[in-house]
Amino acid sequence: MPTVARLADPRPGEPPSRRTASDPAGECPESGVRITSPGGSAAVGLRALSLRLVNCGTKPYRLNGYPVPRLYDGDGDPIPVRVVDGAEEITSGFDAPPRPLTLRPGERAVATVLWRNLVTESTVVATNGERLEIAPAKGRPTQVVGLDGPIDLGNTGRIGVSAWKKATDPAP
Repeated sequence: MPTVARLADPRPGEPPSRRTASDPAGECPESGVRITSPGGSAAVGLRALSLRLVNCGTKPYRLNGYPVPRLYDGDGDPIPVRVVDGAEEITSGFDAPPRPLTLRPGERAVATVLWRNLVTESTVVATNGERLEIAPAKGRPTQVVGLDGPIDLGNTGRIGVSAWKKATDPAP
């Protein structure tokens, strides 16, 4: 299956979302879903950030695809990164294709954002993302996802995302 890449930066003139959904006990967003991160892990330059989407609304919520991340620097300016559906260019093991999901109220889906902290060119400045917004799918509203540290891309300029899949572990 070929890897699909897309740029993750807002349209010109589009301000970053100011909506925050990192408080799991907070009000349910108008979209009916809340996206949070239980945290990430790092080893030998490979980074993984878990995402959790919960249907906090009253109607079934359909998903079929990949989360859509947007990354911002400490000043709130967008960082243009290439988003790779799957992780073929980053590592192996996260390339399961998307499957249609319908989440009933209270059900959850999970995905992972993956990147490597590499500096491969001395003439390109290393980049740190300080703010992450995630849309459940292209064209849907973004939500700010709390980070436990910066997204330290080095100068790779790319991140990978796994497809959403239904969570099988008990709700936190």
